[in-house]
Amino acid sequence: MISEAGTPQKSPTTERATTLPQGRPSPAGSPRNRHTQTSSSNLHLSQDSSTKGQLANEDPVVVTHEQFKAALRMVVDQGDPRTLLENYVKIGEGSTGIVCIAREKHSGRQVAVKMMDLRKQQRRELLFNEVVIMRDYQHVNVVEMYKSYLVGEELWVLMEFLQGGALTDIVSQIRLNEEQIATVCESVLQALAYLHSQGVIHRDIKSDSILLTLDGRVKLSDFGFCAQISKDVPKRKSLVGTPYWMAPEVISRAPYTTEVDIWSLGIMVIEMVDGEPPYFSDSPVQAMKRLRDNSPPKLKNSHKTSPVLRDFLERMLTRDPLERATAQELLDHPFFLQTGLPECLVPLIQQYRKRTSTC
Repeated sequence: MISEAGTPQKSPTTERATTLPQGRPSPAGSPRNRHTQTSSSNLHLSQDSSTKGQLANEDPVVVTHEQFKAALRMVVDQGDPRTLLENYVKIGEGSTGIVCIAREKHSGRQVAVKMMDLRKQQRRELLFNEVVIMRDYQHVNVVEMYKSYLVGEELWVLMEFLQGGALTDIVSQIRLNEEQIATVCESVLQALAYLHSQGVIHRDIKSDSILLTLDGRVKLSDFGFCAQISKDVPKRKSLVGTPYWMAPEVISRAPYTTEVDIWSLGIMVIEMVDGEPPYFSDSPVQAMKRLRDNSPPKLKNSHKTSPVLRDFLERMLTRDPLERATAQELLDHPFFLQTGLPECLVPLIQQYRKRTSTC
């Protein structure tokens, strides 16, 4: 997969609607090559409909290529980004496009540029989600999109370039301490509290979707599977996301709302402690069955964690969505007394970069 902010990442998925090629370039034998992302489109399941007019309908209407381009043209910026950028360096490539770093001529700023071929998208309508959500909802802990353009048969998305990489790269090799886990979770919950207050469900929270700056700031990315809820349609029922992080109610096709993101964050905490999500050695389908039918998963390394972290995790990994804590409630949890400054994450970034530079 190639991440939203232009950071090359490691875990391929069958359909990463929010990342460039719906699959990450992964080194041979990578242990994180089982992140099979799921959507109703590749499981042939019925889907619910979007309630926000400018977001893609989750039960896509068949349109011609030109009709789709005309609709997309209504939500992107006007102009040709090729007149604004120079010094392109490709940093990732997949089946549906590439990601480059480029320099803005007028400012000298480095930006990440995702160039997505419209003709190669498995679900073109999900491109709307990424563009519209990132355009309409800004937060300090959300990756910033600068502009989006139609360039011939490609959608170009210009966004901030996060040089610290993805959390998934770190957790697959390095164990985080509780100060670092709290620091990551607090930033993610700040982003989720904001999005949830706006009626936006992310639906693909995991370490792949968390990007870092070199100075340790944490930002949420990957918005192609977002859904909007409203008074008219207060719940969703689509089977979307990545199996190992899916909430039981999503797998069961029960109506759900923002609580699914909280469950997924709980699974991400397990990633940070154990190095991988529960049932990661199982096939995606088997993992989904276990998540749907079994009690909430437990930490393998529970004995290495504090009672306050375990309580924090239990507030998220609760099968009944009504009993699951909200993002705002979790921000008041005593676990966050351990939160450090962003700088506490810098050693993780440096350690990972040092390891990869010697490989």
